[in-house]
Order: sequence, then C-alpha cells, then structure tokens
Amino acid sequence: MSKNQIFSSIILFITLVSCNNLNQEIIFHNSHEPTRVNVPFSDAVETDDLLFLTGQIGKNHSLGKLVEGGIEAETKQVIKNIEDVLDHHDLSLDNVVKCTVILNDINNFKAFNSVYIKYFTKNPARTTFAASELAGGASIEIDVIAAK
Repeated sequence: MSKNQIFSSIILFITLVSCNNLNQEIIFHNSHEPTRVNVPFSDAVETDDLLFLTGQIGKNHSLGKLVEGGIEAETKQVIKNIEDVLDHHDLSLDNVVKCTVILNDINNFKAFNSVYIKYFTKNPARTTFAASELAGGASIEIDVIAAK
C-alpha cells in the first residue's frame, strides 16, 4: 500500500467517524421527580455514550427543603439525589466519569470530601471550587457526567 493510499484511508476513516458523530441523538430528559417537572432545565441530557446531569443540591425533594445538619448532611443528600437520577437511567455512581463540585465555603472542603470519598469509590475526575452563593441557600452543588 502506498503512502497516498494509507493517507486516503486515514482521511476516509476520520470522515466516517466524524459523520457518525454528527448523527448522534441528543435527548433532553425532564425530571422523574413530580415536583421538578416544570423546571426550566433538563434533569439529564443524554447522548449516545454519556449522560449529563443537572447540578444537585442537598434538597430533599419529597419534603421540598434543604436537609438540616450542615455540609455532611447536604453532601449525603446531594449524592442521594444524583443516585436517584442515575438509577432512573439504569446507571450508578460507578458510571460517573466527571464531577463538578461547588461549595459555598471552601473551608467546608475537608468535611465534604470525607463524605464524598465514601460514595465515589471509582475516583472520577473532579473539579472543586467555591462560590459565594448557591441556589436555594445550599452549601454544596454537584453535577456529574456519567458514561453509559
């Protein structure tokens, strides 16, 4: 096989892969939680290979309020909320490949992390930062990307 034939084969392969990705279906999922069906964002967005979850806070959705008990309790509730969405899509925390964590106070990092490491045992990639205020008065928000 000549260099030109190899080059042409590589170009054809790249083109086919690129065209295949253009046909990728994107599904915008409403929440499985009855209290969240009319929110102005998708609970999860699904592509062929990935599920992108909206950020979760430590809100108990059945009670409609943040859990009490500080950063540890909120972190547990956030992770439960993430697990519920993943479970609704037949996935688990083991499918999570990326987490973005937002704390309202970076001084809560150690306490948050002590809970987080008990649940995310596969050690997905993670970004953690602090912001002065989070939605609903939350101390923490986490969004994840999961591989299907």
